[in-house]
Amino acid sequence: MGPGGIATIIAAASLFVIAVAVAYAVIRVGRFIDEAKVSLKAFTEDTTPLLTESTRTLELINSPLASFAKITKNVEEVTTKVTDATTGFMDKNGPAVKVAGALISAAQMSKGRKSKKKSD
Repeated sequence: MGPGGIATIIAAASLFVIAVAVAYAVIRVGRFIDEAKVSLKAFTEDTTPLLTESTRTLELINSPLASFAKITKNVEEVTTKVTDATTGFMDKNGPAVKVAGALISAAQMSKGRKSKKKSD
């Protein structure tokens, strides 16, 4: 066996070592992928009910908020109508409002006098 034969044996041995190293790396990567798959499946199974429950909770919270928004809108409309009616009445019946105010003041003064007479 000459120098070429020894070189062939060394090359074959080194290719064998490289092949074993590559095979070991492929097996390790395959196991890693399997573990990642199992972990992802467990994560998905645990997260799905949590997301479903969160969605349901948000739906339960949004229902009263929608009702509250409708109530607020109705109160706003009523307030606007009362303001418009009051403004219109004040603009059209300014002297009547002044007379009504004077009558109310007179009635309050009258009540004050009756209270003083009773306490004397």
